[in-house]
Amino acid sequence: MLNIPLWNRIVIWGLVALGLAFAMPNLFYPRVERHNDAAAAIEAGLSSEEAEADLAAWPSFLPSTLVNLGLDLRGGAHLLAQVNVEDVYVARLDALWPSVRDALRDERETVGTIRRQDSAPGELRVRISQPDGMTSALEAVRTLSRPVSNLTGVGASTLDVRADGDEVVVTLSEAERTATDDRTMRQSVEIVRRRVDEVGTREPTIQRQGQDRILIQVPGIGSAEELKRLIGTTARLTFHPVTGRGGSGLQPESREIVLPDIEDDSLYYRLEQTPVLSGEDLSDAQPAFNQNGQPTVNFTLTTSGSRAFCEYSQNNVGAPFAIVLDEEVLSAPTIREAICGGSGQISGNFTVETSTELAVLLRAGALPAEMTFLEERTVGPELGADSIAAGETAAVVAGIAVLLFMGLSYGLFGLFANVALIVNVVLIFGLLSLIGATLTLPGIAGIVLTIGMAVDANVLIFERIREELKTAKGPSRAIELGYEKARSAIYDANITTFITAVILYMMGSGPVRGFAITLGLGIVTSVFTALFVTRLLIVMWFERRRPKTIEV
Repeated sequence: MLNIPLWNRIVIWGLVALGLAFAMPNLFYPRVERHNDAAAAIEAGLSSEEAEADLAAWPSFLPSTLVNLGLDLRGGAHLLAQVNVEDVYVARLDALWPSVRDALRDERETVGTIRRQDSAPGELRVRISQPDGMTSALEAVRTLSRPVSNLTGVGASTLDVRADGDEVVVTLSEAERTATDDRTMRQSVEIVRRRVDEVGTREPTIQRQGQDRILIQVPGIGSAEELKRLIGTTARLTFHPVTGRGGSGLQPESREIVLPDIEDDSLYYRLEQTPVLSGEDLSDAQPAFNQNGQPTVNFTLTTSGSRAFCEYSQNNVGAPFAIVLDEEVLSAPTIREAICGGSGQISGNFTVETSTELAVLLRAGALPAEMTFLEERTVGPELGADSIAAGETAAVVAGIAVLLFMGLSYGLFGLFANVALIVNVVLIFGLLSLIGATLTLPGIAGIVLTIGMAVDANVLIFERIREELKTAKGPSRAIELGYEKARSAIYDANITTFITAVILYMMGSGPVRGFAITLGLGIVTSVFTALFVTRLLIVMWFERRRPKTIEV
């Protein structure tokens, strides 16, 4: 006999009510979006009358999570960037030179004088005056090597050290290069994410693609150029000792660089190539104003950075040093006294916007390597609105077609299936809102496909009930057997499709993942509505009417 316990009914209707509650904010998208923005602003201490009004526009006791609209629906910018990981090898070996120099100086009696030589990128070459001491030199430099901090490089060392005539050649080992590539990509993705999050964009897509590429999609931003300005700048802040200054003809000595002044194109500085401090020694940066009311950026050093700068300034009172940002000298003041406070100020020809942008970049950290943009695309909001309208039209047409088919084919039972289909769509949007998923145009295609697939389970059940009715069983028994015998076929068909959705999500990216998410969620909700919601509707109708015969 048909029987569904009371607690089962409560659970089923409870889940449907929760799905409706979480899906409902999407019917009032602009209002709820303003409410969420106001809540975030007030939490950050930026309260205002307008924010208070927007916050009160949506009841606080109702869910306020929304289905985030993807780039193709909201409009925004798309970038595909390639990270030049080889730059990190050069920086690593350049930073290693002082340690190599000190290690060889300890062996001066054996190796003689030492001098760094020009070398190919990714190599550090040091010439010794006494080639007979090469063995001691190699052993001294090899003490600087460390085990590779990567599971794939267990047992390997970070450095390869070899002799080439009277030169010691130091390179990163293959295992260390692999580990460095992975760290560089992870760091680049995280820094890009910080920079994008700082400007308050909604649900950006920032993910690694392949070995050395990053996909960046930011809905709601004005253009790809604006996004490139935000994330394409390395914002590398360094402090260098100044060895000379002059015009455009200024030539660097060995291990020196020549950089222009940021304001005076005719002024150049000759600096030591290895910096005293870098952006990694910064702990914070904030926009501010100096005593003349001009925009500046105040920065704070880390404990180790503060200690290093204090020691350097103590030993170089009276000497100039340069503050360099992205290979341009911001200023080159003279050290009047030891600077041990751990903070400073960057001044220049800033506006309020540029000082704020620089503070954001410095706070997020410098990109470990330069990025080359291979692909850039701007999607206008009008195109996004057209995509939403097209998706809505497709969903409505598909829904009406399915509703008519089920109603004409199965009569009253088809109407029950139609109610379950509407509940199914509500549950999909409720789950998308609950997990904070991003809806893309392929995601809408997944929902439209789910609408068509959602009735498959009901078709199997209804056809099975028809067959049971032909064996002269009563309507109650026929309905019960119809559900029992169709259940295994429903599970088999939907499990295989769900596995496909999981594989698409794991192996795909961007729009493919959007399609996989809506398809996977649609499979779960369609099985739930077919086996539980439709059956509960039929049982409730059967208990009320008690028909002697039924037609499916």
